[in-house]
Formats: sequence, C-alpha cells, structure tokens
Amino acid sequence: MTSAASPTLLESLPFGSSATRNVVFAIAGSLALWASAKFSIPFYPVPFTMQTFVVLALGMVAGWRLATATFALYLLEGLAGLPVFAGTPERGIGLTYMMGPTGGYLIGMLAATSVVGCLAERGWGRSPLPTGVAMLIGNLVLYVPGVLWLGTSIGWDKPVLSIGFTSFVASDIVKVALAMAVMPALWKLAKKAGA
Repeated sequence: MTSAASPTLLESLPFGSSATRNVVFAIAGSLALWASAKFSIPFYPVPFTMQTFVVLALGMVAGWRLATATFALYLLEGLAGLPVFAGTPERGIGLTYMMGPTGGYLIGMLAATSVVGCLAERGWGRSPLPTGVAMLIGNLVLYVPGVLWLGTSIGWDKPVLSIGFTSFVASDIVKVALAMAVMPALWKLAKKAGA
C-alpha cells in the first residue's frame, strides 16, 4: 500500500486513448451493474447477487473518479425509467423506486465506489489483504446510508438490521474472499500485458 496516488488497474492496461477507454468502461460498467442487479442465486438467508461486488470492483479497477462517474451513469439510467435496479419494474421505476426503502443503498453504493476507488489509487487492490480490507470498508460505507434510509422508510420498530444488514453478511464475506483472489490476479495479468 502506498499513500500517494498510483495508476489504477485500468490505467495499467495497454488500451487506446484514455477518453475512449473511459467512455467504454463507463458504459460497460453500467451494463455490468444492471446485469448484476437482475441475476440472483439462491443463498441463505437471502438470494445472492453480485451487485455489491461489481460496485466495489468498479472502484478497485478504475479509481474513484471514473468508478463514481460509471455508477452515476447507472443511476441516471434508472432515473430515466430504465429497469436497471433490482426489483424493477415490479416495485416501480425511476424516482419512485429510488425514493423507496432501498434508495439509501443506491446512495451507499455511490459513496462506496468512491471510497474504494480512492483506496485502490493508493495501491490497496494489488495484494489480497489490502484488497479485503478495502472491500470491507466499502461494504460498511454502503450499508450505513442503506440501513438508515431503510429504517426511516419502514419504521425502526421493524427488525431493520436483520432485514438490511445481517442477512447479507454471509454473501458479502464470499464476495470479499472472491475479490481477494481476483484483484491481485488481475494486477499480475496487467503487469504481464504491459511487459
């Protein structure tokens, strides 16, 4: 880990111009967010989706500016009425959905993408332990506004922590472990590609 900004994984790959690369990444990233929100695997106690993994991986790969812009593009797609979020269009679309009980998680995801992106720019995604710590920090950043918004929406007399946090811990641990394996491996591949 370093304290000064260093190249991101995306910047380390031998691609074309940075402007073209960034536009392609933002579009591809928003599509990956869309897909990850829609597909789930049965898991205990709640279905397993890869959306939080994709959210945090965006920051790990691209750094905070591009990752935040990518997630903002995803939010704009949802605001425009595209059914990009989990549970859309069944639970509403656009601003109606975004202001619903899960709206806080969207804010949390945006913040988490930025925080993890900042950590990645300081080298936190290059080896397993810092990757895991960055992902855990990202998850905490994601859950704070999510749980607060959920509790405000459904009432604090409900089991808010169980519904909005502890139910996801097991699947989040799996995703952190996956990131700890995948991100350092991607850095090794990037080094070989740039050699």
